[in-house]
Amino acid sequence: METQNISSTAPAADAAAPSGTALATEYRLVADPLALEDFIGTIGDGPDLAVDLEADSMYHFREKVCLIQMTAGDDVAIVDPLAVDDLSALRPVFADPGIRKIFHGADYDVRSLHRDFGIEIQNLFDTQIACRFLGFQESGLEAVLRSQFDVVLDKKFQKKNWSRRPLPPEMLAYAASDTRYLIPLAERLWAALAEKGRLPWVLEECRLLSQVRALPENGDPLFLRFKGAGRLRPRSLAVLEALLQLRREIAEKKDRPLFKVFGNDSIMRIVKARPTSRAQLERARGLSRKQLEMYGDAVVQRVSTAMDLPEEALPDYPRKKSPVLSPRVPERISILKSWRDDKAADLEIDPTLICNKALLTNLSVVNPHDMAALSGVEELKAWQREAFGEEILAVLEGLRKARKSGKSRKRRRRRRKKR
Repeated sequence: METQNISSTAPAADAAAPSGTALATEYRLVADPLALEDFIGTIGDGPDLAVDLEADSMYHFREKVCLIQMTAGDDVAIVDPLAVDDLSALRPVFADPGIRKIFHGADYDVRSLHRDFGIEIQNLFDTQIACRFLGFQESGLEAVLRSQFDVVLDKKFQKKNWSRRPLPPEMLAYAASDTRYLIPLAERLWAALAEKGRLPWVLEECRLLSQVRALPENGDPLFLRFKGAGRLRPRSLAVLEALLQLRREIAEKKDRPLFKVFGNDSIMRIVKARPTSRAQLERARGLSRKQLEMYGDAVVQRVSTAMDLPEEALPDYPRKKSPVLSPRVPERISILKSWRDDKAADLEIDPTLICNKALLTNLSVVNPHDMAALSGVEELKAWQREAFGEEILAVLEGLRKARKSGKSRKRRRRRRKKR
């Protein structure tokens, strides 16, 4: 599948952009409540508001939104949340269903806006989701703008520290450019989706995306969010938890992100070695020389404490007891997967958009016979049921008939042998 330039519905100003060059973007910097109120007044009743965020997750322990870039018509604003204490005036704008809020890759932004400002979003349109449902091989904003508008974004500031103040003009200009093309891009993608009959699919996905939230800190063990923890025995799990708690304490005290204290690979090396002395820790080769100097003694102490825990105090990784499945489930998964892959090839989209692994399994376990039963399948979305429900039922029914036919042939052969 090749990414194609969908159609030419973008404004002429965008089409006139020099090849490989993004147009310079004029913007207003919103750094006080009056400026925010003034910009909100220009949004009016829509119809579109393009949005992007810049945050500081690579530089601080507790990440925060540092800029909110918005484009309404020809008006581009950069809101500085570090200067404007109260952004509650934005809540009605984002909650207004009459204004289409356009993001590209909105998951992180939706979570961050709700976490930091209590902002909930109605009528969200994610252009990255739209690209995936149109079969784009590359759905990152830079690749999409290059294919659709022949524009190349300069991403050199993407990983900079957006919490620094004052921000240099070139960083502000970079931030403003991210939303400049989102509205014309959304128009192109919307039209292409409507033409292919896939617009309802994307709109449902966007509605569900608008409801995601940042995970709360609920006091659960940190190892529950650590990849690979489920494969560890209780003693190693205790060592892992001790190291994760230590890393968190250091990161919070120094106001640094966790990975800048020591990374997950380093932690896992230490867990496997279980060092209870500096010499053993050095041989584990999990920490750099500088890290050993700063954290070596604390690491050894935490590991030693975990190694001294009595057996009854060791943690267990919580596991859900797998239900006993019919031996026919793998066969159903296989035939549904074959149908899904063929359908995805016809539509030229990623097969997991039609049915992911979890949904294939749930369909195979439930083995629905009619639409009512199909509607009760966990994780099946309305658009999937409406677009593919009849085909899914037909595939499963075909398998049932094939099994019955095979049984009938076996019975006939047995009867002939008895004669």
